[in-house]
Amino acid sequence: MEVGDDTPSRGSDKVALVIVNYYSAEFLRRCLECVSRQSVAPHRVVIVNNGDHDEALDFVSSDYPTYDLLSPGNVGFAAANNLATRGLVDSNWIVLLNPDAFPAVDWLATLIASANNSPDVDVLSSQLFSADAAEIIDGEGDCYHMSGVAWRINHGRTAKDALQGIAMFSPCAAAAMYRRSALLDVGGFDENYFCYFEDVDLGFRLRLAGYKVAHVPNAIAHHVGGGSSQALGLSDFAIYHGHRNLVWTFVKNMPGYLFWLFLPAHILMNIFSVLFFCFKGKGRIILRAKIDAICGLPRVWTQRKQIQKSRKVTPRAIVKHISFGFIR
Repeated sequence: MEVGDDTPSRGSDKVALVIVNYYSAEFLRRCLECVSRQSVAPHRVVIVNNGDHDEALDFVSSDYPTYDLLSPGNVGFAAANNLATRGLVDSNWIVLLNPDAFPAVDWLATLIASANNSPDVDVLSSQLFSADAAEIIDGEGDCYHMSGVAWRINHGRTAKDALQGIAMFSPCAAAAMYRRSALLDVGGFDENYFCYFEDVDLGFRLRLAGYKVAHVPNAIAHHVGGGSSQALGLSDFAIYHGHRNLVWTFVKNMPGYLFWLFLPAHILMNIFSVLFFCFKGKGRIILRAKIDAICGLPRVWTQRKQIQKSRKVTPRAIVKHISFGFIR
């Protein structure tokens, strides 16, 4: 891979696929089978091994010799995607796919067709269904609440029971397509996050920079949903990173008067989260998450100044994409 040249290519519409693997060799095997059967193939596939012993992924080099395999160690989901994106200097589009997401045969073709039909759109979200129950929705993009929490739209509902009119704020990075120049413009994923909530933060910064986001309901992938980290569940790891990072996302990104307007709701939500997890016997880890979030605020506030200084849209343009209710 050619690393270090961050000049985006403008002479083609090449699409590169990036998969970050974390102890998911069996999921990855099925995922790559689906990738290999795509009706339109990506011009390049990059797998970043964040975990698993190298021998667990021997099948990649033997079965898919044209795919690139990087093994930087466990640098986190955010840094792994950035590493791959920086190296893909010949790509106009970066498609992210989790190893536990299994795309339909026309998934990539549908995303590409949607991008071609809507040249003003820079970020495309996939329609995720459960890998275990094909009629159950895993998510239709992410919803962002004024308090700073986020969730997958219509998660757990069937298509016929899906609620309509919910504002899609950002795509779930389990299966999404981004214009590479847009990713580079906003600095990619925030590597301080390591993992969890990093795709919501990225989506927020892309919106602030004026990039357009669209959901593509016919671009279907079946997602295990936490399969690549299912052993973590509601583990200390997941609670810590998720609840630390959601604070940073709100503080960095909520623009202008919306920051002060929604700050009381954000504070109340954090207090409720602490009480809830204390009741669940997770008091130590939720308190550490919030304390570390607060300790990181000087750095985050510096980031905020730069983000808000360079944003291209008004708070009014952002607020129409924010949810004010907790309907999932």
